[in-house]
Amino acid sequence: MALGSRRFLFSRPARGTTIAGTITALRIQKRNAERVNVYLDGQYALALPILAAAKLRRGQSLSDEDIAYLKALNEEAKAYDRAVRFLAHRPRSIAETQNYLRRHQLPDSAIDQVIQRLVTAGYLDDTLFAQFWVEDRERFRPRGPAALRYELRQKGLPEPIIDSALQDLDAEDSAYRAAVARAPRLTGLDRATFRQKLGSYLLRRGFGHDVVWPVVDRTWVELQGSDPGAGWSDE
Repeated sequence: MALGSRRFLFSRPARGTTIAGTITALRIQKRNAERVNVYLDGQYALALPILAAAKLRRGQSLSDEDIAYLKALNEEAKAYDRAVRFLAHRPRSIAETQNYLRRHQLPDSAIDQVIQRLVTAGYLDDTLFAQFWVEDRERFRPRGPAALRYELRQKGLPEPIIDSALQDLDAEDSAYRAAVARAPRLTGLDRATFRQKLGSYLLRRGFGHDVVWPVVDRTWVELQGSDPGAGWSDE
């Protein structure tokens, strides 16, 4: 939304237009030098981003339509600032960002404008976000395909994007790395208890039974330097 696209803001309002007031002051906020308070007929009316306020002048008459437009512009600016701060911490999905802005009770029209602006600029990309999420989990906290799929669904991602992000995942390798990281906490346990605890841990992380039990047995062998022994079932 560009302020300059509304010509009536720079010209005399048309005959019959309801005049909201005349700008009597434009004052930069003390706590935020990027925002300007606009006063009409000596009374505070609204605040605007400094670039939008730069197109206004004292003595300029604003119509009700002008005020509505400026307020919408301000809501979009606030939504954009919040979204940028939200994205500064880590990549986000489109749905995450939409929900965040809605929790701050911003108008849907402003949210839609901001989301489209961020998508166009490349700051929001669900495909790249899904790749980031899987790679981050793989690097620091490996999880199975089922757990990752659930997490990505919770982020509002569509199934085709989730499928693409998980298609190259090596579940056995991920489970093994998770097991190796966890196993030192289980030293000193007997085989059955070790197997039960490590197996339960991997199952909770979304790995399937067909992956978990061979990985548990392998980890025991490497940790203890002995054969897992007869009688170990793959239940």
